[in-house]
Amino acid sequence: MKKIFTSTLIALSFVSIAFAQQRPQGGQNQNGPRPTTTTTPAASAQVKEEVKTNSNIASRTIVPESAVITNHTVTIRGKSVPYKATTGTLPVWDEDGKPIAGLFYTYYERSDIQNKDSRPLVISFNGGPGSASVWMHIAYTGPVVLNIDDEGYPIQPYGYKDNNTSILDIADIVYIDPVNTGYSRITNKDVPTSKFFGVRADIKYLAEWINTFVTRNNRWASPKFLIGESYGTTRVSGLALELQSNQWMYLNGVILVSPTELGIERGTVMDAALRLPYFAATAWYHKMLPSDLQGKKLTDMLPEVEKFTVNELIPAIAKGGFLPIEEKQKIAARMARYSGIAEKVILQNNLDVSTNLFWKELLRDKGFTVGRLDSRYKGIDRAAAGESPDYNAELTSWLHSFTPAINMYIRNELNYKTDLKYNMFGPVNPWDRTGDNSGENLRAAMAQNPYLHVLVQSGYYDGACDYFNAKYNMWQMDPSGKLKDRMSWEGYESGHMMYLRKPDLKMGNDHIREFIEKALPKPGVPAKF
Repeated sequence: MKKIFTSTLIALSFVSIAFAQQRPQGGQNQNGPRPTTTTTPAASAQVKEEVKTNSNIASRTIVPESAVITNHTVTIRGKSVPYKATTGTLPVWDEDGKPIAGLFYTYYERSDIQNKDSRPLVISFNGGPGSASVWMHIAYTGPVVLNIDDEGYPIQPYGYKDNNTSILDIADIVYIDPVNTGYSRITNKDVPTSKFFGVRADIKYLAEWINTFVTRNNRWASPKFLIGESYGTTRVSGLALELQSNQWMYLNGVILVSPTELGIERGTVMDAALRLPYFAATAWYHKMLPSDLQGKKLTDMLPEVEKFTVNELIPAIAKGGFLPIEEKQKIAARMARYSGIAEKVILQNNLDVSTNLFWKELLRDKGFTVGRLDSRYKGIDRAAAGESPDYNAELTSWLHSFTPAINMYIRNELNYKTDLKYNMFGPVNPWDRTGDNSGENLRAAMAQNPYLHVLVQSGYYDGACDYFNAKYNMWQMDPSGKLKDRMSWEGYESGHMMYLRKPDLKMGNDHIREFIEKALPKPGVPAKF
């Protein structure tokens, strides 16, 4: 097909329309024919005025409002799915209606659906709190995935390919980059960062932004789902109640991928004890357990460790210095059996082995450390001595494969051109962590909204947001037990970003797909208890 180009200058913002062939299925992207593209200027008079000074792509100044539309097709579960991608920015407004920041987003809509009233909308965030939405965007739920090996390690040439497991067949998705992540920026240096950088501030401005997005795109009638990963789970748990209470927007589901502690208090006893099942999973993966445990499947071995943790380890640590020495030695021996760490080291730390020490100690004699976010990954330190690794082996690996891909994809495939740097991680410190009641906020939202369901997804080898603490969240979030039928948990034999492992990419998306379908009420079924 011929490429046809036309251009018009509108409000000093360049507008182009190009028609081209769609990307070949499974292609690697950057050198193929371009998809259909439309670029639109800012819509409001206020933002047009901003565009007059910031419309040149050879600029590192944020344009608070912009949009580039491209059209594509992807094959998902054997069926062709046409979709429209809108990439751009929408403003964050202050109390006087002036734009104080522009948030970068990518919005995917299935284009063969005429009536969106019953079409689910998934609103996606990652964590940090200073992290862009890149991770789930191009490695999990979106229409393209990284060019990596089947276990998630970088390979060259860098790039991406079609995601035939994407949830775009059943739901539209918007990926949002909070302020200072991705291409999102504050409009000028006089805007106080306290409006954005904190647990409560983050939730408040993002709820306002979501209201703008939903209104602009006429999605008020659509069933809505939030998905967050890592700190994004704190964000979406708080947003569930904020949207409901102050934007009057009610959700059908919240998906927590590798959740944080959600503001649920642990204390020193629980904090020390709840790590052990994660230690056991990691030791099993690296073949550091006794043969009887090593010979079992991971999911057959872990219940024994979990039972010991709840019934014996927690009471033992609670006794502290008054735990009889004989009992302390027996507990340490059991911990050594399950963790792969020497009994002597456990006793030296009074049954409280930190994650930092575990990552350094487990493979110390073999000359390796293990990764924090995914303990399948191994690192090499300057010295074998010490109590913590020199670096996060898994994060270095991920940045290796994600950073080239997202920069190539946005510019070459989605046709969004800017000289702003795409912040994989952006400056958001100091971050005000006071007032984190996100777990309680999610509980309150569920209690007030009978439609609202929760799905938790955890990787067994995640040492930052470990799977057993995610289970503990669910146990403690609703002491009444009346909401547990609307909560579900799924585990995967990978780490923090479980979807980087090819079998878990499919399984995780299948679980999200099933969750969305389950959370959609039948026509006419009222929201009541």
